[in-house]
Amino acid sequence: MEIDRTGLAAFLRRRRELLQPEDVGLPRGQRRRTSGLRREEVAALCHMSTDYYARLERERGPQPSEQMVASIAQGLRLSLTERDHLFRLAGHHPPVRGAAGEHIGPGLLRILDRLADTPAEIVTELGETLRQTPLGVALTGDTTRFTGPERSIGFRWFTLPATRALYAPEDHAHLSRMFTSGLRQIATLRGPGSRAAHYADLLLKRSEEFRSLWDTHEVGVRPAQVKHFLHPEVGPLELNCQTLLDPDQSHHLLVYTATPGSESHDKLRLLSVIGTRTVG
Repeated sequence: MEIDRTGLAAFLRRRRELLQPEDVGLPRGQRRRTSGLRREEVAALCHMSTDYYARLERERGPQPSEQMVASIAQGLRLSLTERDHLFRLAGHHPPVRGAAGEHIGPGLLRILDRLADTPAEIVTELGETLRQTPLGVALTGDTTRFTGPERSIGFRWFTLPATRALYAPEDHAHLSRMFTSGLRQIATLRGPGSRAAHYADLLLKRSEEFRSLWDTHEVGVRPAQVKHFLHPEVGPLELNCQTLLDPDQSHHLLVYTATPGSESHDKLRLLSVIGTRTVG
């Protein structure tokens, strides 16, 4: 496939002009004259330089890589159909859809952008973090930094001991069962060649605890209604976790809240003041 520079530039300009600051969690300000977002704002959302993005809108520069196109699609809050169109304009075949995809739907992102004062994250069905709010990072650390199988919290649970330090010891046994049960269900659903099946094979070789739980063939273990965290700076936290599912991509938006007036509620407010720190 060849890049359609004219079509790509026109599509990028139009999508940028349609996006409003509030659509991406940015303040509008009083002196805004631009229709939609500024180029520098879009470039920041896409994790690239303003110059690079501007050249694409001006039909210049090298052909963007697939990774760069994916970043632009996410930054511009494109739907899956719009994302696929962007890939074709850029001269690439669109990525797969469904559970293996990592493009976050614009609706889910709009909700996340409005949760700046709440711990929240978007994860895949395997517990791989795709996006976090600032307070989400403050609560659990930057879990988007992991690569390979360690991106999955279930995989890290059995292979990186430090992962468990954030959770109350009395919950560890249940969490081990839950992660094993969930992985078995997804591996069965997605089939032998899936990423879930690959993670299970790796864990069977690396973790005796996982092997023992895997042999029970337990499925359907649900998360507890209240999660007990042990934060290194604010101490114990009791948080409820609400989940919103995007069925097209099998992505979950996890939102952590505390009962108003509780000690945990006060600690979350303190955590927002402390700011993001590396945890775990």
